Amino acid sequence: MLGRMFRRKQPEADMARALYDRVVEQARAPVFYRDLGVPDTLDGRFDAIVLHATLVIRRLQRAANPLAERGQALFDTLVDDMDRSLREMGAGDLGVAPRVKRMAQGFYGRFDAYGRALDGEGDLCDALARNLYGTVATPDPRALELMAAYVRREAERLDSMPDDAFQGTAQVFGDPPAVGAEVGGAVD
Repeated sequence: MLGRMFRRKQPEADMARALYDRVVEQARAPVFYRDLGVPDTLDGRFDAIVLHATLVIRRLQRAANPLAERGQALFDTLVDDMDRSLREMGAGDLGVAPRVKRMAQGFYGRFDAYGRALDGEGDLCDALARNLYGTVATPDPRALELMAAYVRREAERLDSMPDDAFQGTAQVFGDPPAVGAEVGGAVD
């Protein structure tokens, strides 16, 4: 009986992992770091992953079950990956749990800030400045505007996708923002 329970959950975990791989792939696009000033640090990369995971989870939560449950599975996959990454970087067993807990709390705060901003209850540029660019003394205002336009575009794009597009293997994001030689370029 236990074997059957775990087998039923495995396809969902596999789909969540495949979705998470799409999130990480998008979050690692060089344009974010090279052209839009997202810090190319552990914190900056974590925040880029959180931003993209937020967009997908937000969309999944708006769907009917069981797709809405995939959002939780995607979050669980993110937390598991953070745990694994910390261990690979040499964090001791006693130090991992508190760090993962802080990261999960950080995720929820960012999820709330981005969600409220996308729902018109806050300023998306402010949310991005506090979170994605949180370690940058003064983020470039044009980069913030371009990133906010990209986030809005992707949120709308994800909202318009049919539920079956979130099976895990499909490409869920559009192209990263295309920025000219200077930050003054435009988002596609």
